[in-house]
Amino acid sequence: MICWIISRVTGSNGQRISMTRPIIGIIGNSYLIDGSYPVHAGGQMNSDAVAQVADCIPMIVPTDPRFMSVDELLEACDGFLLTGGRPNVHPEEYGHEPTEAHGTFDRSRDAISLPLVRACVERGQPIFGVCRGFQEVNVALGGTLHPEIRDLPGRENHRMPPDGTIEEKFALRHSVKFTEGGVFHRLLGEAEVMTNTLHGQGIIDPGRGVVIDGYAPDGTPEAIYVEGARGFTLSVQWHPEYNAAADPVSRALFGAFGQAARDWAAGRSAPVRRSA
Repeated sequence: MICWIISRVTGSNGQRISMTRPIIGIIGNSYLIDGSYPVHAGGQMNSDAVAQVADCIPMIVPTDPRFMSVDELLEACDGFLLTGGRPNVHPEEYGHEPTEAHGTFDRSRDAISLPLVRACVERGQPIFGVCRGFQEVNVALGGTLHPEIRDLPGRENHRMPPDGTIEEKFALRHSVKFTEGGVFHRLLGEAEVMTNTLHGQGIIDPGRGVVIDGYAPDGTPEAIYVEGARGFTLSVQWHPEYNAAADPVSRALFGAFGQAARDWAAGRSAPVRRSA
């Protein structure tokens, strides 16, 4: 009934004319309420960061191929936030056997998010990967993951603290050091920042074009982008959506992502130039 309020209209030349802020598809996760009622949901902090910091319209995507196709999502949205989530990318997607250490899976999300990443990279449509989303970008482009990085020699425990308040769970816990003069250094204006950490898996081998641009002190990859991609492809292993409006690192990341979505939306609505 109100879809026309946030829809795009088509001009006389057939090009879409944006009537509102860019729409960001927030990749949702599957949950059970009270252990029995299935839902697709996304954390409110994701919507807050998209709406308040990126200045875009947040739209939670029920990631299941029964409900939509990747092509339909590409047309409906101007960019995508690949969120964190408890289920991990299924190891069969990167040629590994599943084990108990891999945790739970969401094959429906895999079926949407992985081809969506590849399509966005090819088209230049903005994507911003966070935690599982960071790992999805790597796997979609042929990379691999370790199921439990704290088991690797010399690595720290990057998992969410089991106890405490939300503020304590998302507190800044370690530094991330970026490549001097690299993409993240230039964007953030700092070669080293403090981040939270709430993940168990981590990159082993980077995918095609995936550049690791930031590391935790123990050598865990924490910031990546896709070299040669035409659009925004930054992804981080931490959770910048938490307290995004107040954190300078998060503000810079979501601000750049929002600008990329605006640029993409403007390109969609640009008039067709006809030769004389």
